[in-house]
Amino acid sequence: MQTFSKMLSITALAASLAFGMTSNVFAAPKTDFKVAWSIYVGWMPWGYAADKGIVKKWADKYGLKIEVTQFNDYVESMNQYTAGAFDAVTLTNMDGLSIPAAGGIDTTAVIVGDFSNGNDAVILKDKASLADVKGQNVNLVEFSVSHYLLARALESLKLTEQDVKVVNTSDADMVGAYKTADVSAVVTWNPLVATILEEPTAKKVFDSSQIPGEIIDLMVANSDVLKDNPDFGKALAGIWYETAALMTADSAEGKAAREAMGSASGTDLKGFEAQIAATKLFDKPADAVAFTASPSLPKTMDLVRNFLFEKGLLGSGAASADVIGIEMPDGKVLGDSGNVKLRFTEIYMKAAADGSL
Repeated sequence: MQTFSKMLSITALAASLAFGMTSNVFAAPKTDFKVAWSIYVGWMPWGYAADKGIVKKWADKYGLKIEVTQFNDYVESMNQYTAGAFDAVTLTNMDGLSIPAAGGIDTTAVIVGDFSNGNDAVILKDKASLADVKGQNVNLVEFSVSHYLLARALESLKLTEQDVKVVNTSDADMVGAYKTADVSAVVTWNPLVATILEEPTAKKVFDSSQIPGEIIDLMVANSDVLKDNPDFGKALAGIWYETAALMTADSAEGKAAREAMGSASGTDLKGFEAQIAATKLFDKPADAVAFTASPSLPKTMDLVRNFLFEKGLLGSGAASADVIGIEMPDGKVLGDSGNVKLRFTEIYMKAAADGSL
């Protein structure tokens, strides 16, 4: 009886395994995807594309459904992506490493959309030289790209953060903070930079154009999702390059697109075009591919990972900046090759460049 029972169990197990294998082989591929984005000049095309049917057009081409959701809180959008609620999200190279990658989520940069080329700035009150920052309290969003920009600015003077005092200030409070008597130095990003510089006392003493290519704006996606659903990456590339071309077009349609994006981001056409001028936008895929494949990207990511390690932002107990692997398009890895969690690839941008989307 025991033998019969055992044989029955084995037969049931075999049948169960066979059913499981069959289910996996014939499992329908994922077709519904969720994308998160937040307000910034280089990410405005995602909202515009959703409003104008461009997202639907490219999703339909690949038999997909892509839902694009705007977040008013940038950090929350990244947290939701890291928690698995979204398949893709807009973020910077630094934040991609410190939040999803450090959180254990293998993440791939599908689109290298632009880099800040003046949109982020160090501003002093009634002082015209960066050297005057020494000894001052500096208001900024702690551990953000503003913090990184300050570190690079201080480095240019052979100073360190020990020579100033960082005051953590929300971006929502930055303009108001600058107007108070006890605030004399801020680091922030547009459109806040433009607003603060309207004050006669405000002097821009350092900006991201002095560290070109280091603050990079990306559309990233979960690496496992991309691996299983490469058409999702192709659709994202199609959406981006069609909309970015509109954003920069010298035509009535292009102007209308910029007006709409400016309005959606809380400024007007003139203000939005000023932000575009302070951004190196990769509206042409060949330019994005060249930038991503350049030897400057590994150097930038090395600076970024060391900054994050010094600030304790690569995970509790991280012994060095090597704790997380960062894979470049050529397959070379910065850091731990056994723990790659952030990847840069040219695949989808190349497909756009050669017309194979």
